Amino acid sequence: MSIAPREDRSGLGLGLMALAVCLFTCIDTSAKFLIQSGQPALQVVWCRYAGHFLLTLLVFYPQDRGDLFRTSAPVKQGARALFLFGSTLLNFLALTWLPITVTTTIMFAGPIAVTLLAIPFLGEKVGVHRIAAVCTGFLGVLVVMQPWGAEFHPAMLLSLGALTCASGYFILTRLMAGKESNSTSQLWGAGVPTLLLAPIVLPAWQAPGALEVMLILCLIGAFGATGHIAATAAHRYADASLLAPVVYLQLMTASIASWLFFDSLPTAWTLVGAAIIISSGLYIWHRERRRGVPHPPPPRL
Repeated sequence: MSIAPREDRSGLGLGLMALAVCLFTCIDTSAKFLIQSGQPALQVVWCRYAGHFLLTLLVFYPQDRGDLFRTSAPVKQGARALFLFGSTLLNFLALTWLPITVTTTIMFAGPIAVTLLAIPFLGEKVGVHRIAAVCTGFLGVLVVMQPWGAEFHPAMLLSLGALTCASGYFILTRLMAGKESNSTSQLWGAGVPTLLLAPIVLPAWQAPGALEVMLILCLIGAFGATGHIAATAAHRYADASLLAPVVYLQLMTASIASWLFFDSLPTAWTLVGAAIIISSGLYIWHRERRRGVPHPPPPRL
């Protein structure tokens, strides 16, 4: 299987990563709109992955053909896909009740959770500075959730579940780094949820009642596939250490989408919590950049 060589084109890489961030916001915005329009959450999740799977197949099959589905680690690929599926499902369910800005901010704790999980599962050594950053980051999550106040909503626990599943997805991604091609991993990641949900979703298919709902059901998978392809291409043109902070632009894109489509703006507590989480994530990124450890971006669904 051919692998495209790395190129030093940082500007293009940053632009592609910014595009990917916008597309990831489109996924969440589409999911919230579709569920509020009466589409079942499982049907929305299936459309997200079925569209991703088909588009990825169209992009990569002409060049890789049968090699696309070959993997040396089917159990890990399957588990990785299930973690991603669980994260997407829980996140979409949370979006039924929560603003996009809240779910996005909680998911920003992804690098912090992965840093903590890397100790038992990857055998990484984490010093006192990064442990302090992890604790500070989770303090930011508490500020957003406010379990002690009236602003707390039980759906925030769904976001925490999504964060946990996404962290498992990134741990397995790190374990397989350099062992599997990106195209194979993408097809497994999208294909497993598509095949798993098809016998459940298709017999109980609920036809969209409006043309715009049908259109967005078709587009949500394209947003996912194009976003992942753009993010992967960005890493071909620029170092991961340069691209990692770009994902925090999603707070801005999520705020704009939340305001435009749902007439909702982030609360002061969400912004304060986001500032704490992003500061902690950037500090971990800075420490891992110095050590040469890949810094995982917030999980993308």
